[in-house]
Amino acid sequence: MAVRITARHLAVTLAAAASGTALTVLVPASAVADHELTPVPCSPRADACIDLSEDLSWLMEGGAVTYGPVWISHGAEGYETPPGVFQVSFKNRDHVSSIYGTPMPYAVFFNGGIAFHEGDLDYESAGCVRLERDAAETYFNELQPGDVVEVVE
Repeated sequence: MAVRITARHLAVTLAAAASGTALTVLVPASAVADHELTPVPCSPRADACIDLSEDLSWLMEGGAVTYGPVWISHGAEGYETPPGVFQVSFKNRDHVSSIYGTPMPYAVFFNGGIAFHEGDLDYESAGCVRLERDAAETYFNELQPGDVVEVVE
């Protein structure tokens, strides 16, 4: 699977590559904060919105953002996260993938085997939408079966 480098991870990646050598990376504030200005591309009926092209997601209520945007990673080539309108079907805090045998903490399923869950954002998934731990926990606590999830490209 491909590695995804975002502006958010650039400084950490470069610092780790320096292996102890002092390295300063200056990133314009706009490069870090631009995601906060990204308009929500989903309809007011969405309880969760996923923007695949921007690698962002939001929680919403009545068209208003209640949480986010948060960074995500999603399906790799050949395992794309499909766009569409779905409903949360079930949740499992300690889910383990029956296909890959990997943990999917705070899983919120919305399209068959595709779910929001905690995972490494540096790598694309097999179709799921990965979130950092705090975001995954929030999505798990806020989303309920029947809630609408919109996925846009």
